[in-house]
Amino acid sequence: MNQKNYQRELENFIKENCSESRVPRLLLHSCCAPCSSYVLEYLSQYFEITVFYYNPNISPREEYEKRVEEQRRLIEALPAKHPIRLEVGVYDPERFYAMAKGLEDVQEGGERCFRCYRLRLEEAAKMAVQGEYDCFTTTLTISPLKNAQKLNAIGEELGEIYHVRHLPSDFKKKNGYKRSVELSAEYGLYRQNYCGCVYSRMEQEKRQKDAGETGANTCEK
Repeated sequence: MNQKNYQRELENFIKENCSESRVPRLLLHSCCAPCSSYVLEYLSQYFEITVFYYNPNISPREEYEKRVEEQRRLIEALPAKHPIRLEVGVYDPERFYAMAKGLEDVQEGGERCFRCYRLRLEEAAKMAVQGEYDCFTTTLTISPLKNAQKLNAIGEELGEIYHVRHLPSDFKKKNGYKRSVELSAEYGLYRQNYCGCVYSRMEQEKRQKDAGETGANTCEK
């Protein structure tokens, strides 16, 4: 089965809906500052953006708070044609653990991750409706380790359920991930070495131990 080209769909949406006289309002779920860097640089040319930082998967709390502050710092420093603001969601890790129950041993990138995508995207869809945004999407598709087809399928389904448009994306395309690495270096952003949840951290620690690594500081998003 042919996979959709979500970058092309995004470009078509921008061409048809964004102009100097019409700047849509976008609710952008963000997983972290490094992953959002290129996405904000790119989309703020066409959208008025609210970054929605909702990530109950992140553990421990100190890690969560550090990532929130990096997100805030980036938004304050990044030049943008149109306004970018930040909305920080409730930190409710127990909701994540309840969702992950029974899937604790599933390898990263599997069903536990898919449910985590949905948990965060559903909260974004609800907020997009409440705030009367034109559309919503997530920064998660910028990662080479995240399933863009699955993320977009979930986003499309939630858009239909909540009657708000999901903005298609595959931000790793057109060297998006590479640019996010460059921007992270330019702004001195903290780039974590695990996705965020305790299960991904344990997998990363095991990989490092098995390979005799010392813990390279690379974003696993």
